[in-house]
Order: sequence, then C-alpha cells, then structure tokens
Amino acid sequence: MPLSRCFAQCCVWAALLLGGICSIFGADLKVLPGHVPKVVSSLVPIGPLAATNQLRLAIGLQLRDRAGLDNFVAQVSDPSSRNFRQFLTREELTARFGPTEQDYEVVKKFARTNGLTIAATHDNRLLLDVTGPPAAVEKAFHITLRTYRHPAEARDFFASDTEPTVDAAFPVVDIEGLTDFSRPHPKRIRSQGVHAMPKNGTAPDGLGDLFGNDFRNAYVPGTTLTGAGQSVGLVEFDGYFTNDIFNYANEAGNGRTNIIIEPVLLDGYNGKPSTGINGGEGEVELDIEMAMAIAPGLARIVSYEAGESGNPNDVLNAMLANSNVVNLSCSWGWNGPSNTTDGIFESMDAVGQSFFQASGDSQAFTPGSNSINGVDNPATDNAPSSNPYITQVGGTTLTMNGTGASWASEVVWNWAVEENEPGVGSSGGSSSYYPIPSWQTNVSNMAGRGGSTSFRNIPDVAANADHVYEIYDNGNDRHNAFDDNAGTSCAAPLWAGFMALVNQQSAANGGKSVGFINPAIYAIATGSNYASCFHDVTSGNNTWSASPNLFYATNNYDLCTGLGTMNGTNFINALAATIPTPTLLSPALTAGGVILSWNTVAGISYQLQYTSDLGTTNWSNFGSAITASGSVATVSDSLANSQRFYRVLLKPQPFVHLSSTRRFLQSTIAPCIFALPELADGFRRLIRPFTIRQQQV
Repeated sequence: MPLSRCFAQCCVWAALLLGGICSIFGADLKVLPGHVPKVVSSLVPIGPLAATNQLRLAIGLQLRDRAGLDNFVAQVSDPSSRNFRQFLTREELTARFGPTEQDYEVVKKFARTNGLTIAATHDNRLLLDVTGPPAAVEKAFHITLRTYRHPAEARDFFASDTEPTVDAAFPVVDIEGLTDFSRPHPKRIRSQGVHAMPKNGTAPDGLGDLFGNDFRNAYVPGTTLTGAGQSVGLVEFDGYFTNDIFNYANEAGNGRTNIIIEPVLLDGYNGKPSTGINGGEGEVELDIEMAMAIAPGLARIVSYEAGESGNPNDVLNAMLANSNVVNLSCSWGWNGPSNTTDGIFESMDAVGQSFFQASGDSQAFTPGSNSINGVDNPATDNAPSSNPYITQVGGTTLTMNGTGASWASEVVWNWAVEENEPGVGSSGGSSSYYPIPSWQTNVSNMAGRGGSTSFRNIPDVAANADHVYEIYDNGNDRHNAFDDNAGTSCAAPLWAGFMALVNQQSAANGGKSVGFINPAIYAIATGSNYASCFHDVTSGNNTWSASPNLFYATNNYDLCTGLGTMNGTNFINALAATIPTPTLLSPALTAGGVILSWNTVAGISYQLQYTSDLGTTNWSNFGSAITASGSVATVSDSLANSQRFYRVLLKPQPFVHLSSTRRFLQSTIAPCIFALPELADGFRRLIRPFTIRQQQV
C-alpha cells in the first residue's frame, strides 16, 4: 500500500505515526488502520454487540516481495517492455509473491487459538475466512464491538471504537467484517423526474432508450466479433431473476439466449434476489444485460454474489482464482481497509485479467479527507474508485443517428444539467491516497485540465451511462416515461463486454489475454492513433453546486470521461493485433556484397543486426531501425572478404502481441537449425540469422 494511503487512513492515529509507518504499541503489537468508521467518534454507542451474533471475517495476509510485484506488473503491462503480456500463472504468482505456507499456518493457528472457526481457505493464501462470536473476535484483535444508530440509514450498525491490534510480527494487514456501517452499494441511478428527449435507441417499449445492439452499433460498428469463447465476471452483492435476464436476451436477440449465466455464491449467500425498485437486484441484472448487449456471443457471464453483508475481498479473490474469466467488471462501491484489496487487484494484473470499475455517480469529487462525496472520505462508499491497478470508467450521454443506427455524439453524463438533479452524474477527480501512476504522467498539461500531477486521476475511460433500457424486479419494471436507469454502473460492464471482443480477437490471432490496459491506452492517447481508437468527449462537465468549477470536458484526457469512449474495430485492432514473426528470405549475392530481405507488417519497426562471431552475444545494428511500409523490407550490405551473420529483431511495439514463435536459422547454401543465447537487449524476438561468406566473382 502506498505510504500516502497509509498516512491518510492512519490520520486518527497521528500521534502514533513514526518514520512513515504505522507505529507499534509497545514492543510487540502493531495497529491495523482503516477499520473504524470515522463517524463512530461522534456517536454514542447503544450498547455492546449481542453475544449471539456470528461474524464472518476475511483476514488479509501480507504479500511477499510487494516491491517485486510492483515491478513485475509495471513491466507486464507496459507496451514498451520486453516482458509485455508475459503473464504469470496463478501457481507462479503464489509461489513468487504469495504469503508463505508457514505464514498461512501461523494465521490459521491464531484463529483457532482465539476461538474462531475457519470457514474457508484460499489457494493463493491471501485470505483466511473465519467465523466466530463477538467475544472471540474481540479477544483476537484487542477491540470492543459496540452497536450504534446509523446516522443516514434506518438501522443500527456495529463497529469497534478502536483499531485492531495484533503481534508486530503477525503476517496480517487487514480484516474485513469488523463493522457493517458501510454495506456495498450499487452505482446505479433510477430517476422518476422529467427526462430529456429520447436518445434514438431501439428499446422495445418505444421510448427511444438504448438497448441491445444499439451499443454495438455505437461502439463497435461492423464488427463480426461477438465475444465467442469469452466470459465476463461481475462483482455483485445481490442476486438476479432468471426470467428477467432471459426476457432481455430474447428481446435483444442475436444469440444472446445462448449465453450461460452462472452464479457463484460466496460468504454464505443463498442467491435470493432482493425486490423493489431500490434493491441491489436491479444492479445485478443491469450488469448482466449490459455485458451481453455489447457481446452477444459470450460463452458465459459469471455473477460472483456475496449478498449485502458479503466481504468484497472474498468476491475479488474468487474472481482472481478463475483463470477462465479475464474480463471483469464492478458497479458497486464500499468502504474499509484497502491493503488486501490492492494486492488482489495487482495480482489480477499479473495474471492477465482486465478489471473495470464504475467511477461513481456523484459528479466531481470534492477534494480532501472531508470530501462530502469523494474517494478521500473514508465515510463514503466509493472505494475502489481511485484504485490505480484497475481501469476506472466514467459516464456519458450517448446520442445515436437514426434509430439505433450509429454513433452520433456524446457529452458528459450530468443530470444536474439534464434532470435538475445536482450531485448526479459522472464522477471524476484526484485521489489523495494513491500517487500518480507512471502511465498517467504522459497526459499533457494535467494541471490545466484540473487534475493532479502528484496523485492518481480518474476516470480513465467512459461509456454510456444514461437512458438505458433494463428489465428487472422479476418483470415488474421494464421502463416507463417517468423512470430512467442510468449510472456509471451501466458503463463498466459495457467495457468488460467490449474487452471480451478484444480478447476474442487476440485469441484468434494466437495471442494472450490483453490484461490491464491502462499503460497501453494512455500510450495510444499520446500517438497518432488516438482519434481512430477513441471517441473524444469534449462537451459537457460534471460540475455541481459543491464543485462549481470542476471539471470540464476537453480534448484528449479530462476528469469527466477520461480518454473517452471506445471507437470500434480500430481500437480492437490496436489492443489485440498480433505481429507475425519476421523471417529472413533467401539472400542475393552481388559483386559488391549481399541483398537481404524479410517479411514485414506495414507500420511495424524492425532492426537488422550482424556479427562476425556467433559465439558472442554482442550484435551490432546495421543502420537504423526500419519502419515497414509494405510486406517486405530490403537492405544491402557491402562485404570485403569477411564473414557476417545476420538477424532481424522486432522492436518493442505499443498495443500489440508479438508472436511467441522463435526460429533460429544459420544458412550458407544448406541451412541447419541451432539455438542462440537469450537476448539481453530491449528487442522482442530473435529470428533466423544468416551467415554470408563473400565469394570472389
């Protein structure tokens, strides 16, 4: 966890901070910060938590070599790195960076010794799920659990009024489940106000809202990709009605009824959906329907469900464990400690999963730890909206040509303007927890755009978040003239579905999953392909009464819609293209030397190299790198009674997979195969060196 986040979460322990880390009590105890809701300090407890309660905790263990994981993820996500998209398996991830088996046994023994029952173990050893009565939890973590009246909801909640403490050497970083003050909430907005004109969608109720293939026509026109063979995984804290999903799929057509919807039930949740217009069930069904809208040929949509009292880390870790689901989305927010959450997200990056998070629906985040709506206020439920290891998705209002025919325009989703509902619109802003990632430092004039040059800025991208047709509440609500479904919770699953199209193409090209896309998309934004890959949203703002001057849409990046929305097959090709291995063709000898040729892909850069001794690892560049303009590159070399060996290397290319095939060939007249040492330079592949011996003519 970044030190800045540790400082922010430990602010109530300011007197205990020393040297940039959370202070140790005495000689053998340490504080685990971030577990006490800020509001507790201003409330009078009703009494102790009833002894009859059974708590379920997710104990998070400390990753091994976190600095090494940071470095690995930086390389595996960087298009200019030699290790780009060379992902780890889950077994390799655990062996290299996971908590040790010894540490895991220590935590299990600790739980049993303190009267806690082990409810679930995890192969990556990042979490240990336990259950137990309040007395056992209080004993284990040196706290007292009390009940309080919730200041904003009609219910009581429980929490400790002090942070938990454990032995200083104990390999635990945080514990989920020590309070139910903040329950995960959906980032979905349902309005019953006066609405703007329909946006020319094809919703079957005739109201013009966006539905089914409208999203494909807007964002991926003309593609034949459907997400075939791919799966989308969704973070959920409620269930869904099967009939609602079937009816949406049936009305949208295009094979969507063939998609398998698979619930994965966690933390003892029974999968029974809540009902009513404000239930979380509406979020679950919206997520499923948006994913299938843009990717009608998905193999399956996996709904990871933990119920309203579920622990988010249990959901996230279940997603991390599934190697068959790489396109992930979350439209919920929560509150609580983040160290283990950060570790899970970074682990997803290491194994090649893409995770999209709804940025929020409360317009511009006001800054600081006392922000009334922002990620910097631990009393709000906006985590993980500023997390730097995932892609944050803002919202737009999309207008289409004709009736769902094609993309016409987009503006920032802002109901303060459209619906006279201040505080409802695409969220964006700057974190005060997470430092600015290296890939975001490439944005020109970030300060002039209202962003921070020191801390993480969100969102990264956007998609439609307004005027969405949904079937939910067991068929009792499809839509009507006085009801509108909106929110960045619409946009995030659209991106997960879009990424399924990207990964379908990558798989067809023999490539790997695309993984964490932020370094690649910010690199695209600095190049000539930006306009062909993104719809740049330059109109509108997410200002409101508490933030009247921030933020405004502008060219390229802004804190309303990030880099913009996806712009069709150009973007898919940029993210999923595979470059074939270059092969040196038969050389032609001339009186003055040799003519060398190799197969190329237009726009890709290659470097010809030579050496006179295959026993050395030192190769010299023959001239400058060549950016191909056609299918073959040709160069000439003059030789004077000397021997040379040649090879062609692919230079690191942004946004593409490089073929993993390696062929090494030495050729005079009859070729023979041999292996060469691994390269130690920044080039991607070593292919077919030729040896040419100059002959007297």
